Amino acid sequence: MFDPFKDFDQAGYLRNLYGEKDPQIVRGLEHTLFRTGLDEALAHVAKRRTLGYSDFLAVHRILFSAFYPSAGQDRAATVPNIAVSKGNTVFAHPLDARRAVEEGLRIGQDKAALRQHPGEVMGWFAYGHPFLDGNGRTMLIIHSELCHRAGFCIEWQRTRKTEYLAALNAEIASPGQGLLDGYLLSFVGAACERQLWGGAIDGIRGLDGRSIEDAVDGEYTDVRVMQKYQAFEMSRAMSKADRR
Repeated sequence: MFDPFKDFDQAGYLRNLYGEKDPQIVRGLEHTLFRTGLDEALAHVAKRRTLGYSDFLAVHRILFSAFYPSAGQDRAATVPNIAVSKGNTVFAHPLDARRAVEEGLRIGQDKAALRQHPGEVMGWFAYGHPFLDGNGRTMLIIHSELCHRAGFCIEWQRTRKTEYLAALNAEIASPGQGLLDGYLLSFVGAACERQLWGGAIDGIRGLDGRSIEDAVDGEYTDVRVMQKYQAFEMSRAMSKADRR
């Protein structure tokens, strides 16, 4: 059980407002909230002239504040010394999450760069992993808006969850090698009107959050945890150096 606050028995999954512990109920409520808040979240990003880190926080808050009191707060605010991973993938240090997301936004707001590297942008967002839950759905909304502004879309409903996640994890481990670009570029389509996005996004297979759960590796003050984090970071740095 993913329990970074170590109070699951008292406060439920991630200190939710109802103290709910049943994972099936939690996932169902999360997805219902996502569907309910989707139009408002899309409207928020549409009216922003430039998308920034604050918009990541705002979208997450719109989607999940009815269930999580910490919605819209990143890991630097909620668990600043806790290392989080998923399977073999290690995410950014909480204090580096913003910087990772902002790198994705920097590339993503260059229309020509985004057309060539939609996967690299998503990889930076995913590596930043700013929230304890709801990252994938928040990223999808921001990424879809960036693509729209660049004049295209990713036809997510045609992707396969297992293949996408494999390419995403590979991108996080080896950034800038085109690993996720190669996958997503196969699903590029023409941009469509924003009012049509809600149905298309809601129809994406596997968007209900039922996947490998995040894990708490421990605190960064733990030598073992820090060594694991540093080894992953070194591997990423070598991958970026190879690209140059």
